[in-house]
Formats: sequence, C-alpha cells, structure tokens
Amino acid sequence: MLMNLAIVAAVLLLVSALMLCWPRKVKAGQQLDRKSLFAEKLALLGDARALGELSDADFAVAAAELKTQFLAPLPDHQQLQGQSVRSGILALVLLVVLSAAIYGMTGQYRELAHWQQAQDNLAGFGERALLGKGAPLSDDELQQFALALRTKLANSGDDAVAWFVLGRIWFSQGQLPESIEAFEKALSLTPERVNLLISYAQALLVEGSEESVKKAAKSLGAVLSKDAANVDALSMLALIAQQRGDVKEAQAAWEVLLAQLPKDDPRYAQVQQQLAALTPQPAQSDTAAPSGPAFNVTLTIPQAVADANPGATLFVFARATAGMPLPVAVQKLPVQAGTMQIRLDNSHSMQSGWNLSAVQAITVGARLSRSGSATPDPTDLQIKSAELTVKNAEQSVELSF
Repeated sequence: MLMNLAIVAAVLLLVSALMLCWPRKVKAGQQLDRKSLFAEKLALLGDARALGELSDADFAVAAAELKTQFLAPLPDHQQLQGQSVRSGILALVLLVVLSAAIYGMTGQYRELAHWQQAQDNLAGFGERALLGKGAPLSDDELQQFALALRTKLANSGDDAVAWFVLGRIWFSQGQLPESIEAFEKALSLTPERVNLLISYAQALLVEGSEESVKKAAKSLGAVLSKDAANVDALSMLALIAQQRGDVKEAQAAWEVLLAQLPKDDPRYAQVQQQLAALTPQPAQSDTAAPSGPAFNVTLTIPQAVADANPGATLFVFARATAGMPLPVAVQKLPVQAGTMQIRLDNSHSMQSGWNLSAVQAITVGARLSRSGSATPDPTDLQIKSAELTVKNAEQSVELSF
C-alpha cells in the first residue's frame, strides 16, 4: 500500500514537472512570415501611390507606420526559454511544498504507521488477550488488535476465531451492533461453539430489544442442549425469565444453577440473593441490613416528561467509571410520572462476576428509551449522577429528569 502511494505521487510530480518545464520555442518561420506580410503591405501602398491615390508625403507616413508595426523585434528565443524554465521550477517547488503540507495536515502517515504497528504486533496481542501471557491489553492496544484483525479478515477471508475475538473486543468497548454482527459471522462458520453462543447471547441481552432477547434465549437453549449444566447459560436464562416477569421459570433456573455451584464459589451467594428476591418474604418490623453494596435511587419523572415519552422504557443503571462499559447493575421499568424508589444491588447484575462488589466507583444513571432497547439512542433522554464510591453498605442517590 505504501509502495503504491509512493509510485502514484512520483508519477504525478514527474508529469507536472514535464508540463511546467517543457521549453516553449519560437517557430523558425514566424520571423519570415512577418517580413513577407510587411512586403505585401508595402507593395499595396506603392500601388496606391502609383495610381495617384496616395501622395508621396502620405506614402512616406504610411510606410513608416507599417514598418513600426511589423518590423519590431520579437522577444529573444533564449530569454523566453529561460523564463519558462524558471517558472516551471518555481511551480514545481510550490507543488511539492503544497503536497507535503496537505499530507502532513491530514495525518495519513500517522494512520499508516498505526496500521503497520498493528500488523506487526498481531501475534503478540493474540497471546496476551487469548492466552493470558503478559500484561492485559490497554485500550489503545485493543484498538490496534481490532485493526489488525480486520485487516487479516480482509486479506485472508473469513475466519471464525478472528470474528469471535473481534466481537469480544467490540463488546468490551460498548460497540454492541458491531459485536453482534461479528458474532453472527463467526456463528455462520462454526455454529456450535459454546463460548461463541454464550458471548452472542450476552451481547444480545445487553442490546435488550424484544427480538434480541428472543435470539439470546434461542442461543442459550443451543448451549444447554450440549451442556445442560453450563453456569453462564443457566444464569442468563434465569435473568431473561426474571426480566419477562416469569417468576416460576426464573426460580427454577436459579435453583438448577445453585445446584451446579460449589458453596465456596463466589457466585453461590449471588444466586441465593436472586432466589431470595423472587421468594415472597413475610412482613417484618425490623428488616436485616442486606449484604453487599446497594444504592437506593429516588427518581423523579415530571408529568410533562412522561407525557412526551409515551410507551417508553425506563432503564436505571449503575456503570463502573473504569473497566467494561457493561452496567454492573440495571433495572428495566415502565415509565410513570412522579417519584419512584429503585434499588440497585448485586442481584441486578447483567454478567456473573461483574457487579457492584467488583468495582470501586460508579455513576448511577437513568434513561428513557422510546424503542425499548438497551442500546442508547442519541435522542433518548438521559441523566446521571456524579461519581460515587462503592461501599459495602446502602447508599442513597437522587435523580430527576
């Protein structure tokens, strides 16, 4: 690619130089033609004098004027050629300077260097990201890794592993449509890979539309048909049932999942919390403090805002200030005017292990989605809190649209 650009630039400069510097010669017959024309004109004046149409005095004046017009010396040939060469050189220098300035301002050379660096480090990025060798990839290195993978796919054709890894990178960066498309391309090549089906379902659940949730459930069903005890698939199916309000199905899924986990697994307590949240508890005058961090959100939605967003879906979420963009806790609710009390704790996580207890600082936000999708739309009305430190206790947050 760099070689092609260099060749094109060189050809353009060469053509420009030839066009600008080619000497403009005065034709050899040009001087002779002027003399012949002068002689003809002078002969006509002589005929007029012979016929008595011009006096001798008038003939002399006319002849002198004719001589002034036709016999004035032409510009020197060498002078013209020298001026042409100097003008061509000056134009060529200006062309080179202008091209360099435009190239420098557009920054294409930096992008080419970035691209070349990504290609050189592709193998190393793969070892660090997939095999856990060395330090985790930084955000900039993840972008380079994605660029190198796209180039590999463009040059070598479809590759299921490359599409899968690219989908994981885009998912970690919050690029949901791109990650879903990458997972679908990988599935078209290897439709039965369990980890691919899990990642695809995860991205679809975060996207959150009704159609995406249905696709996620189908993908998780395919996983459980091969591995009935798959913890990730069971937990996501339980979340889908819980989101749909199917308490019995959600309880059954959580119970199956709880039976698969050893009691010393950190997820065991989380599943117990999910089951406890679904099981009706008798009224108590003195409620025990919950374990783990929790945020009690007081959200106010004015009547005018609710009227301007009929049929919208309310998402209330907590998002870590560092790490994955995937919320650590989220609730999906119908929009209603007035003041609402919403609780966010570890039972509202979207991914096992990525919850409030796993992060140090968050922001709490609320978004009104007209489409009902978990993917933010620029037209959605959204608010968020200042940065909050996560503590192993309950905290209160107030938000108002």
